[in-house]
Amino acid sequence: MDKPESNVQSFIVKLWLEDSGDEMGRGEWRGYITHVPGGERRYLKELSDIKDFIGQYLGEVGVRRGIGCQLRAWLRRQTKRF
Repeated sequence: MDKPESNVQSFIVKLWLEDSGDEMGRGEWRGYITHVPGGERRYLKELSDIKDFIGQYLGEVGVRRGIGCQLRAWLRRQTKRF
């Protein structure tokens, strides 16, 4: 039996490599992730930002995150206050 659609979370991730302009020719990954149902978009500076963004929505449907994820989310909320 299929799960109800209300428990489904969909995301679009777009990544690209930006030229850093240094002599070594190293680039940096940039991108964004979009939550499809709600339309919220977050720009990414690190690939680990993907996990943090998705984790917010998984918590809303009852998926428990580890203490590291919870701590990062709490710290992010605190820094947005200032």
